[in-house]
Amino acid sequence: MVARSILVLTGAGISADSGVPTFRAADGLWEGHRVEDVATPEAFRRDPSLVHAFYDARRAHLGKVEPNRAHVALAELEQAWPGDFLLVTQNVDDLHDRAGSKNLVHMHGELKRGWCLACGSRFSWSGAMGEGASCPVCATSGQVRPDIVWFGEEPYAMERIEDAVRTCDLFVSIGTSGAVYPAAGLVQTARYVGAHCVELNLEPSQGSIFFHETRLGRASQIVPAWVEELLA
Repeated sequence: MVARSILVLTGAGISADSGVPTFRAADGLWEGHRVEDVATPEAFRRDPSLVHAFYDARRAHLGKVEPNRAHVALAELEQAWPGDFLLVTQNVDDLHDRAGSKNLVHMHGELKRGWCLACGSRFSWSGAMGEGASCPVCATSGQVRPDIVWFGEEPYAMERIEDAVRTCDLFVSIGTSGAVYPAAGLVQTARYVGAHCVELNLEPSQGSIFFHETRLGRASQIVPAWVEELLA
């Protein structure tokens, strides 16, 4: 097929090859914690110390991992592609950024950003945040949370994402489980408007039936091969 506009959606599977733990294990726990205890606004109000400790540990772990060949290949595809290109990631790590991706949307927020609940400001953040963190904008202490989209909250830039899905010719999902909405529903919209839909994953996702083509394998292996084939 000849595509003019590409939308790529990535999930935990692409960062797993860099050593970033995937979202949830088979036992339903997220690095030993129930999702309800670390990834909801209610959890933050109930036990901010626990939530901060959890995200501080994940933020610290980013310093120990590097982008893999899949991240790099997508950055190279963006640079070489003559048409429209948008990369939408569900991941809160910074590996796409470090690999060189520019047309990038973090729909679930970023570990290395903070959000002040007192003044509403959002800002870059490195290192530990902790319960007593002060906002660099208004100087209020104890009202800073990770700028992460938790369960029950609206993902970022959905209007931009949905517009891109409705106008893309090629929709590619990489390393996603197909279990978390609204991201999991994007392929249905893409297919409805006539885009060719490709899934690159370790195993078929829950929405695999909606894709025209599925390629299975480790992201660091199959993504560079797919990019090379597309650009050829």
